[in-house]
Amino acid sequence: MNEKTNFTQGQIILPLMRFALPVMFAMFLQAMYGAVDLFVVGKFATPEDVSAVSTGSMIMMTLANIMTSMAMGTTIYFGQQIGMGKTKKGGEIIGASIALFAMLGLLMSVLIPLFSVGIADVMQAPADAFDKTVTYVRICGGGMIAIVAYNLIGAIFRGMGDSKTPLMAVGIACVVNIVADMVLIAGFGLGAAGAAIATVGAQVISVISSVLIVSKRKLGFEFHRNMIRFNKEIIGHVVGLGIPIALQDFLVGISFLVIQAIVNTLGVTASAGVGVAEKVCGFIMLVPAAFMQSISAFVAQNIGAGKMDRAYKALRGAIAVSFCFGLTMFLFGFFRGSILTGLFAKDEAVILAGAEYLKSYAIDCLFTCFLFCFIGFYNGCGNTSFVMAQGIIGAFLVRIPVCFLMSRWEPVTLFHIGLATPCSTVMQILLCFGFLFWISRRTTSKNEPQTPSPGFKRLGGEEDEKDRNLGR
Repeated sequence: MNEKTNFTQGQIILPLMRFALPVMFAMFLQAMYGAVDLFVVGKFATPEDVSAVSTGSMIMMTLANIMTSMAMGTTIYFGQQIGMGKTKKGGEIIGASIALFAMLGLLMSVLIPLFSVGIADVMQAPADAFDKTVTYVRICGGGMIAIVAYNLIGAIFRGMGDSKTPLMAVGIACVVNIVADMVLIAGFGLGAAGAAIATVGAQVISVISSVLIVSKRKLGFEFHRNMIRFNKEIIGHVVGLGIPIALQDFLVGISFLVIQAIVNTLGVTASAGVGVAEKVCGFIMLVPAAFMQSISAFVAQNIGAGKMDRAYKALRGAIAVSFCFGLTMFLFGFFRGSILTGLFAKDEAVILAGAEYLKSYAIDCLFTCFLFCFIGFYNGCGNTSFVMAQGIIGAFLVRIPVCFLMSRWEPVTLFHIGLATPCSTVMQILLCFGFLFWISRRTTSKNEPQTPSPGFKRLGGEEDEKDRNLGR
């Protein structure tokens, strides 16, 4: 592993920011990837198409996030082994992950199209947009194998400290998607179906291009084709780390789908407005989201090397930097939200509805800089069970109940419904601080700075059984 990917030595904040910058750009392009669909549909199609893409893309985003979260198991386990200098073990982890996620991708590519009507029905897609929502979900669902492969590539390279390769992959996808959207939606008038075809096609081309480029590179770990197999021990570790994150993201995603379903009962305009606002949120949350992924890789390597002091410093620095951006996004999103929503819709009513909902997300920007950094930190430490617990508590004990109550509070407004999100974030932050306090009370002696604190997991081979049991 070269110095550019080794987070266990030297400075902390600058290398973390250099790593986070490509991650942020990749996430920006990924947000653009989804936003372009809505932008082109909003400008060249009907409100029904906008509603279909809004609801359908939220469903697909939830499913894609599950795979991304599962792949975090690979990022954490792989990063810890690289931090311990075990390059051969790293290659075996990659091989087992490829086998696992190929199977999951194929399974989802079959099941999602089969249940697309039921999914749209559960989401209470507006009657006028129901068929278009089904079509969007069916087409995107059939391409889940490409979406899974795309996310796995990013997870692998972030684990080894390379954030530029995932940026390249998403850059290819974004360019192809923009061109395809213009041709299929603006040119051929295919609406929501065109957006779905463009999305899947772009992912396929991105994956193929990324594999061809990476195959010609010299990797920083040992890897052979015969390593691509179902290794029970490795898959057990990857799944053990990834499932809590995936379950948390799935249930959090479900909570947002519940909000979308509640909003859908208010009509096409409200449905489209929330969809537009969600796309804007993909941009205004970029910095904390980038730090969340970056800290996971950074902390994982340092946990592997037994350097907890560097992990703590990374957490503090990331929170400070992301808060500055969060404050800026709050001011712009709260007071000038219609400018942002106007980029993705031409209907004035949809623009205003989106801006109203966006105000609540602007408030959330002040809190996510703390929450996302904590989540990245705990993921990198291998404490994914806590991440799952705090996410579920925030989603089901705060976000959904608050949303339901606000939907019954006359007059019903999208701003009030949207307040469910910052309320949930505040609760999750309190839980994160509480867990950190619990850990600090049990930290090992300051005379042993290289020993991970109780509650953190450092995973290795069979010879590291004692380390695997830390925090259980």
